[in-house]
Order: sequence, then structure tokens, then C-alpha cells
Amino acid sequence: MLEERAPNPPLGLATLAALCPDHWVVEIADEAVEPLPAKPKVDLIGVCGMGVQHPRQRELLSYYRAQGYFTVAGGSFASLCPDRFEGIADSVVAGEAEHIWPQFCADYEAGHVQPTYVQRGAVELADVPTPRFDLLTLKRYTTASLQFSRGCPYRCEFCDIIVMFGRRPRTKSPEQIGRELDALRNQGANSAFFVDDNLIGNKKAAKELLRYLIDYQKRYRYPFQFGTEVSLNLAVDPELLELFRDAGFAWVFLGIETPDVESLKAAGKTQNTKADLLQSVRTIYAYGIDVFAGFIVGFDNDTTHCFDQQYRFILDAGIQVAMVGLLTALPHTPLHERLRREGRLREELMPGDNTRAKTNVMPARMSYDSMITGYKNLYRRLFSDRGIAERIRNKTRHLINPISNAAECPPTLKVRLLWKILICGILPGGLRRWARFTQTLCCRPRLWPLVLTDWVRGLSMREYADRYFGTTPLESWQAAKQAVNRLRRRFESAFVRGDLAVELTKVNEAPNLVVTLAGSVHDRFFREARRRLEHILRQPRVSLTLCIEQVDERQRERLTSLLQRLGRYGDRVSVYLGEHVESQVVIDTCRAWLILKSQTGTS
Repeated sequence: MLEERAPNPPLGLATLAALCPDHWVVEIADEAVEPLPAKPKVDLIGVCGMGVQHPRQRELLSYYRAQGYFTVAGGSFASLCPDRFEGIADSVVAGEAEHIWPQFCADYEAGHVQPTYVQRGAVELADVPTPRFDLLTLKRYTTASLQFSRGCPYRCEFCDIIVMFGRRPRTKSPEQIGRELDALRNQGANSAFFVDDNLIGNKKAAKELLRYLIDYQKRYRYPFQFGTEVSLNLAVDPELLELFRDAGFAWVFLGIETPDVESLKAAGKTQNTKADLLQSVRTIYAYGIDVFAGFIVGFDNDTTHCFDQQYRFILDAGIQVAMVGLLTALPHTPLHERLRREGRLREELMPGDNTRAKTNVMPARMSYDSMITGYKNLYRRLFSDRGIAERIRNKTRHLINPISNAAECPPTLKVRLLWKILICGILPGGLRRWARFTQTLCCRPRLWPLVLTDWVRGLSMREYADRYFGTTPLESWQAAKQAVNRLRRRFESAFVRGDLAVELTKVNEAPNLVVTLAGSVHDRFFREARRRLEHILRQPRVSLTLCIEQVDERQRERLTSLLQRLGRYGDRVSVYLGEHVESQVVIDTCRAWLILKSQTGTS
């Protein structure tokens, strides 16, 4: 059974743990892979996150603070916008933590904590300790995380990295990275992601690191496969490419953004205009390194023609992990300030997630609605069976000798994965998908693992597109009303007795189905409810609230099974458990949102 439940562990929390006083007992709870304790036996609770996670941060901080815990807010969004946490946390730590967190710890022990701690100036990374990887359950993650540098030398108008970390890349020593790799190796990790926003921001230091990594890999028989983020000028430096290949970097993430040169110049991303973009991607492929990439639509130079331009480039480049987002103006960035002056900010929208078909930017050369429609259609085209297959074929023409993981997957697991891909991914698409799939196997057999992996990636992103862009608001409301009517008809006697209630409410203009279980219901309810509620949750705009006020003791297992099943829909499911129920229901560790939401609801 595969144990991975999230891509990367919280490196920031592991680093923060290493900065705590030696006599402090520290635990890390990551909601992505395990339940957050409702009533932990601790004195202090810190909550971190990025902009897209801000609503959840607020919920967690408010809940724990109401329970009497001392709460601290931190992370990238708290660093960018500390004012957004006023009144919901006892203290806010903003900026790089290596100096201010020890100061906070000292103040906390002395009993005079300040409401805000702000790092002034840059931190030299020689001061960064080896993160407490031992506090992370690394087997729950696909790839371990570590960091070599902070800062980026470029001036991209939309980027907040230079706002937080500056334009002078600061680096750790190769020996520091060696100690971190030793710690990861001791924890059984064999894949590591350098989270640097641009690993080659300082090319000289990057080459020194890569040479060190080559020696390290040889010394320990290549225990790691690496990935990282880099700027596109990697492609014009043959020495750097050779070092990346020899060090075991299987993939790099590039911020390509757009093939439109004028848009790149206007956004300040001039480093992407120095060489042909398509040829640059193929050059990286030639060294056995796969390319993931980020793209943006909605630049001032973009018209409705930009969607075809993006589609054709991504297809020709064979980039399967193509993360396409709408241009978003993050607070304190040059873009945010300019658009505010021009009156083109949608102030009512919270910036953060730029992939949910909404943004706080009003485009210059097309209507907002045209941009949203074009964006959705671009996703649908890219992740159609044809779009997935053509990209694989275009990639395998140039990525001839991909770098493989040194830690080979056991043969039995390979067979199980292949079987799962075929049964769960390929065959449900019918003959057309099967035909597209077999076309992608017309390459060297040694490339078949790459082909299978790209089908998994493509179909996963297709599922995302279907979930969030597949239905209209009207369709979601109609489906929700049908679910309410069906449940009422099927369990009429329980409604009459008052043991069951179902109603439809509105949350942020979207339907929210509220199901209340107040007494004993027929056993078939749990089977029927699972089927009906899963059907409704396949509508992307529908959320569900389950209020479990009472449950028959003999039906505990059925209720637990229902909650575990619904937990896969994450933050669209809220569960409120009555005080007599919460101690009776056990939920799998991947359903943390449900557990904490349930406790929050009863607080």
C-alpha cells in the first residue's frame, strides 16, 4: 500500500523546530497527512501557511486561541501581510525566522511576548541549522524538501520572492547541505526537492554545490533523485546542464510564463527573452532532465489569442506538468502597486490561489469574462486525451535518456502501479483513450515508465480541471436540489421522526448541503448517503456540512466509514460532531480537515 499522502513536507516548520531551545519538546502536525489534535497537551501552538491557505490559518488560530492556547502566526503569508492576522493570533512572526524566532522563544519564557516580530535585513544562511527531519513522517510524502538559497537576482513584476528575500541570492555552504542529506538519508528518504525559487540565482555557488552533490552521490552510490526550480538560462550553460545531470537532477521547474516576448518584457521577465523558449526546453531534455513549468495568462499584452499561443507552445514542448494560472497581483509586489494606481485591482478578491478561474487583476486587452472562459478552455484542451498524448509523444522525441531514480521501485509494486494506472486511468476513458495511450508507447521501452508517469500526471490534472471548471453554477444548484429531494423521499420516516434533516443553504453564492443526523436511522442510510453525497460532491461548487448530533452505537463503524470516504473531498466537507459523538468516531489520518472542523463546530 502506498503511504504517500502529500508531495512535500513542511520544511519551514522543521527548520523552526531546530531553532527552538533544546529543552523545549516540539511536535509537528501537518494537516495534509495526519489529523490535527483538537486538544493537544501543549503550551504554545504555531500555525503557518501560504496565501492560498490563509482562510484555513484563520480558522485554526481562532479555534486554538478560543481553547486557551497561546497562538503564533507565521509562514510566507504572515511575512508578506502580518496585518491580516491581527486579532486572531497572540503574536505574529514576519520574515525569516533564524534570528527573530529565538528572540520570541526567550520572550515567551520571560512572560513578555511582543504582538509582532519582524525580521529587519537579510539572514545569512550560515545561521540556519539542520532542520528537524526526525519530527516529520517522511514516508507520508512523495519527496523530501531542503533549501540551498534564498533570493533571486531578477525583477519579475508579479513575483513576491524579491519582496521577501531580496535580489541578492544568499546560500548555505555545500557542507550544510551534506549534513541535511545525511539526516534525510538516515530517515530513509531517496528523493529530495530543493525548494529554492531559483537554485542558479548565484551560478558560481550553484556549480560548487552541484560538484559537491556529485561527489556525495558517488560516495553513497546515488541514494537520491533531485528536483528543483531554476531560471531558463540553465539551457544556455552546457557546463551547468552537465552538472545537473551528473548530480542526479531528474527534473527542473521553469517559470516560462508565456511564449509572447512582448509580455515577458513588460512583466520584467527579460531573462526568458535571451534564447528561443522551445529550443531551450528541448536542450534541457537532451541532458535527460524533465521539465515542469509555470505559465500565466492575463498579462497586459494578452488578448484572446494568447490561449491558442499558450496551448501550441505547451503541446510542442511536451510539458505535461504545465501549471497554468491567471495573473494575480500579490500584495506589496510592483504589479500590485501599479494596478492599484491604474484602478485595475478587484479589491474584493483575496489573492492567493490563481488556478480557480478567478483573479484580482482586470485584464487590459480583453474582458474579464473572456479571460476566464479562455482559461477554462485552455485547461480542457491541454488535459484532453489528445492533449496528454501529444505532449508525451513530443517529449519522448527529445528526452531520450531520462534520469531515473537510483532507488528502484520493487517489481511487485511496479506491477501493482501499472495495473492501477490501466484500471483506474486508461480503461475508464474507453477505446479513444486506449488508442491514445497505445500511441504513446511507440517509443523505446526504457521510456515507458516516463510515459506511464506522464499519463498519471495528465489525468490527475484533468480531474482537477473537471472538478473546478466542468459545471456551471446553475448545474451545481440543480444537482444539489435533486440530492435533497432524493434523500427526503428515501428516508421520509426518519425526517418525520426528526432523526434526520436535510437543507440547502448558500455559502459564497454556492450551494451548501447541510445533513443533520439527530437520532437513529436505518442502516441503509449510510450506504445510500455515501453514494448520494459523493455524487453531489463531484459538482465542483457544492460543499457539504454534516452535523452528527447522535449516532446509534451499533452504527459507529458505518458512520466512520462514511466520514472517511467523504474526507477525500477535503475542505469542501465540514463535519460537526456533538460532544457525545466525538469520542466514538475514529477517522483515518488523511481526514484531518474533518476532525478539526468537527471540533471547531462544537467549540
